[in-house]
Amino acid sequence: MVQNKHATLTNTLLSQWQSGGLLSDALLPLSWVTRLVVAARAALYLLGLKQPNRMPVPVIVVGNIFVGGTGKTPFVLSLVAALRERGWQPGIVSRGYGVTVGHEPRHGYGAQAQAAYLGDEPSMLASAAPIAIHPDRTRAARCLLQQYPEITVIIADDGLQHRALGRDIEIAVQDSRGIGNGRLLPAGPLREPASRLNSVDYLVSNIPADEPVIDQQAHTRASQGQREARRVTMQLLPARVVHLLSGQSLSPDQWRAQYRGKRIAAIAGIGHPPRFFRTLAYTGIVAQQTIAFADHHAYSRDEIQAIDADLILMTAKDAAKCLTMQDDRLWSLEVTPRFSDPDFFDDIAKKLKSLPVY
Repeated sequence: MVQNKHATLTNTLLSQWQSGGLLSDALLPLSWVTRLVVAARAALYLLGLKQPNRMPVPVIVVGNIFVGGTGKTPFVLSLVAALRERGWQPGIVSRGYGVTVGHEPRHGYGAQAQAAYLGDEPSMLASAAPIAIHPDRTRAARCLLQQYPEITVIIADDGLQHRALGRDIEIAVQDSRGIGNGRLLPAGPLREPASRLNSVDYLVSNIPADEPVIDQQAHTRASQGQREARRVTMQLLPARVVHLLSGQSLSPDQWRAQYRGKRIAAIAGIGHPPRFFRTLAYTGIVAQQTIAFADHHAYSRDEIQAIDADLILMTAKDAAKCLTMQDDRLWSLEVTPRFSDPDFFDDIAKKLKSLPVY
């Protein structure tokens, strides 16, 4: 009963974060406190009372102002690959949600980087580039460069609000929820005012795979006299379905044909589970059950075994925490990003090359 009441309250709040309502109105005074705190922190750096910590290599910050998942992780993976193709050696810093880091930063690279040690998203990112995690992003960056001195550019995952780490390029990622009701936490979903998007270098809009792509560059801001961020649309397209136990990989069409008639459950412990369920529907895979968990949910074997289904589909982020489970029913759907602007990553590389040497 208590869980049901909690779920109802959570769903009501999430709904009102998108469109407003009485609960959001009641929480509005607390959002004014959030606004004051955010403004005070920003003022310390704008007035020079605090100085950001500069690294000896360029820093690209990727983040969002909307609380919860907007698609940053697949974007960062694409950014890593694109920069490496253009001659850079990227490394990543992250907070490491879902694990207690302790005093010293943790680091890892490759298959040995486990989710239990680094967190779900960092363990995925570690498959592509060296990563260091710590709530203090500056400490993480210094650890990263000490452990992997070949790195020539740092990507700070989810670091838009962490002004202590100096940055050369800012990239904001948002999804189809946009800015929700436009209010700050807890009356709305925003970590910072929507006007923060006016100051980033690039704005990536993650839209569902079944929606038409709009020319983002044709957009002009209503407010005049402000710098225009370069805009690009990203769509996460289903690429393959991977069996966790064996590593077998099938295309979505092959998987759907091979397991037609099976009872399928879809689970998602990400910031916005409906996006995953919608992606599944786009592939033509019909799940009889869709089960949403909290972001960064730590799955247990008993919890997975209790799901009454022949097959269980999950996101790649969930799979990072379920790899050691000896359950033959588990599969993950992997996606690949598609961008509307073919010159997007070239522009980032050009901007990096134009930076002064520190």
